[in-house]
Amino acid sequence: MGKIYILEDDKNISEIEQFALKNAGYEVSAFATASDFENALTKEHPDLIIMDIMLPDRDGLSVLKDVRAEQSTAKLPVIMVTAKTSEMDKVKGLDQGADDYMTKPFGIMELISRVKALLRRANVSGGSHIYSFDGITMDDAKHQVLVDGQETELTYKEYQLLKMLIQNSGIVLQRSQILDRVWGIDYEGESRTLDMHIKTLRRKIGEKGNLIQTVRNVGYTMNYRKDK
Repeated sequence: MGKIYILEDDKNISEIEQFALKNAGYEVSAFATASDFENALTKEHPDLIIMDIMLPDRDGLSVLKDVRAEQSTAKLPVIMVTAKTSEMDKVKGLDQGADDYMTKPFGIMELISRVKALLRRANVSGGSHIYSFDGITMDDAKHQVLVDGQETELTYKEYQLLKMLIQNSGIVLQRSQILDRVWGIDYEGESRTLDMHIKTLRRKIGEKGNLIQTVRNVGYTMNYRKDK
């Protein structure tokens, strides 16, 4: 259903949010500091972020500003959560790029409802979202892949693999991360399955295949060719 990052320094609130979201079927990672959150963001992008404003090491609004300034994360859905209740605080959060705003205390059912609504608007769960990278375009609504304007037929796993690479372009994805997200966390087969899918995917997308780069002993990344 989607991966969610929680940036919240209040342990009790964070645990309640994690419990509720996991029960609702989401994959959740929680962080108590902006530095830990930003480090995780360089490794893998979530489908949605729930972010507190009052953090121990940095103001949440400045973190949000950086998220919006980075091309690879600029369109990630963000819900701001804070104890502040003034209208000006809400305006600042929304002006900085927050998609929604919740004031503590709030009900868990309300949180789940807002998360679902925001993910629907962002077309995370099977919507008509468009992903693109250097001439490769993916349309989730049509389950279509175009390479330099030419339609390319991919299997379901190849499609999900390419989508994950494009969503996290410029980031080195570990083999275990890819296997967990594309094949499922309970997958117990050989990791060579991933290598074979990468090989086939590269062949199917032709000259764009060299955008999928192998990082020895780590995994794979979708990145621009060195000759560009």
